[in-house]
Amino acid sequence: MKRTLLVLGGGIVGLSCAYEALKQGWRAIVVDRGEIGGQASGAAAGMLAPFYENGDGPDAFFRLCMDSFARYPAWTAEIEDVAGARAGFVRSGSLHVAYREADRLPLFGRLAWQARHSAGLEWLDEAALSRIEPSLPPGLAGALYCPEEAHVQAPLLVKVLAGACERLGARLLPLAGELTDIGQGAAGGLSARFEAHGTIGADALCCCLGAWSGLLADWLRLRIPVHPIRGQICAYDPAPVSLRHIVFGPQAYWVGKPDGSLVCGASEDEAGFDRTVTAGGIGRLVRAGGRMFPVLAGAAPARSWAGLRPATLDGWPLIGPAPGRSGVFVAAGHYRNGILLSPATSAAFGRWLAAGGGAGGDEASEAFRPDRFGVRGTGERWAATPV
Repeated sequence: MKRTLLVLGGGIVGLSCAYEALKQGWRAIVVDRGEIGGQASGAAAGMLAPFYENGDGPDAFFRLCMDSFARYPAWTAEIEDVAGARAGFVRSGSLHVAYREADRLPLFGRLAWQARHSAGLEWLDEAALSRIEPSLPPGLAGALYCPEEAHVQAPLLVKVLAGACERLGARLLPLAGELTDIGQGAAGGLSARFEAHGTIGADALCCCLGAWSGLLADWLRLRIPVHPIRGQICAYDPAPVSLRHIVFGPQAYWVGKPDGSLVCGASEDEAGFDRTVTAGGIGRLVRAGGRMFPVLAGAAPARSWAGLRPATLDGWPLIGPAPGRSGVFVAAGHYRNGILLSPATSAAFGRWLAAGGGAGGDEASEAFRPDRFGVRGTGERWAATPV
């Protein structure tokens, strides 16, 4: 008889873990308080930029990003084949631009160690930069060029992944409302109760609640300092400028998508769980666009949106089994790298499932242990609001 996995959270991380379980012969039920992929995943710009995201050195987080990035082409191709739809993966390469001479020093520092991990990473002077990306204005101080980095159309990828899960037999339950109770029986069975669906039982539980992960802190008996960071993004459609690469500037980034739009992001601020798009947040992106591309000066974006990115205190995700809770795995706190890190996260989850899904077992790394921020005590009180 097939065992059942219950995934709390229908973003890309939750769907990725459900997909992995389905491939191993499990049933999978994915439950979300809102729409599937309707939070940070669906609002992301879809950057796959492990070099850009890691400026300090080849630490555990960089290794996790690189591992996940290396899995991406095969992972997306497999999902596309199952779903029968494309997900918009583009290996465009990226340019991290220096406006002035003073901007070059940190980029040279990054080049010094990152070149050991990339065959094509190099510094481009103004002339070389103009040849490779003619849409950039003259007078820039150069750019760090990474030919490997890529991007996907995040909302499309989430839709394709959800479709692949359904093709393999998953139940996707959106608009579930609040999670009102959660428990583990003496025999090890797990259950969760939702406003719209009642109690759902399972043999294993994968906790992928994103910015709402603190809901489970008391039940898991762990400190889960995950808090929402509002990321605001806008898009020009059709794109006033055609870019061959992802362009990272000091204050924003720009990427041309296969649908003909130009996406600009991301303005970040702390606003609790408020997803309101603000004039100030989008205005910062518009002004940055006008400085980088004169053709964007005064141009109004066609669309703007916001998502809540789940950030931890140290900026690294929580990935691994929950100590003391057999059959429970945590995959949360991916901040702005949920799209990038989904293949590696689901691979770690898959290894844990294959090993029996106990309270211990395989993790992506000791550095990402869900209990690294400490415990909350031994009580069984369950928190109904984020902490």
